[in-house]
Formats: sequence, C-alpha cells, structure tokens
Amino acid sequence: MSGIPDLEVVTVEEFETHLQSLDKPAVVNVWASWCIPCRSEAPLLNVAVEAHGDQVEFIGVDVQDSQTGAKRFLAEFGLDFQHFFDRDRSIPNHYAAFGTPITLFFDADGQLVDTHQGVIDERGLALGIDELLAG
Repeated sequence: MSGIPDLEVVTVEEFETHLQSLDKPAVVNVWASWCIPCRSEAPLLNVAVEAHGDQVEFIGVDVQDSQTGAKRFLAEFGLDFQHFFDRDRSIPNHYAAFGTPITLFFDADGQLVDTHQGVIDERGLALGIDELLAG
C-alpha cells in the first residue's frame, strides 16, 4: 500500500475536461472501500481493463472515503487504472447517479450515454462496453 500515491482530488469541471481530453470512450466506476458490493465488481473491472483497455479508458471515482481506505482497496484488488478522490460525491451527484457502486459509460466526446446504478455483472459491463465501441 505504501507505493500507492494519494488519489487526485478533482472538481466536476476538471473531471469533465479530463473525459473530453481522452478521445476515446470511458467506463467510470464509482466505488468506496467500505462498499461491500464494490468488492464483487473489482475483479470484473480488472478483466475488462485487460480485454478493452486499449480501446476504452477505465476510471475509478472513490466517494465518501478516506485516502487510507482507498489505497488499501486499490492495493487489495490491484486496480491499475486512474482513480480520483471525491469525498463529497460531487461527480456522481452531477450525473444524477445515486448509491454506490455506480458505473457510468461515456462516449469519446465525454458525454454520458448510460448509467448502471448498483452492482454491475460481467454481462452488463460487457454490453455497456460493446455499446460504447459500436457508437
């Protein structure tokens, strides 16, 4: 865990600018270290990153958490993609997404195209990614 740096804190505006700069679709997973269902999603995200990481950007947004808890979670699950820290849930709130976990699907222009609230399964994640790649 000591090798994992603190997660970058971003505003909604900075997050949107980041999405628009990617030039490819993005899957954004909203999670927290205290979220039990988030633990079941983590391995699916790793598989999806391995399969589609060259075509789709994967981003995590840790909400209502501590940096220590976040780093522990990332170390435990080996989530090796970019994560942001959002203590007050401003990013999911901006996209009218409630609860944790949430998976947001954005097109290559940074526009939200789909929201999956609650635990996403392998099929749901694959379908969301397929729709992004077809779009």
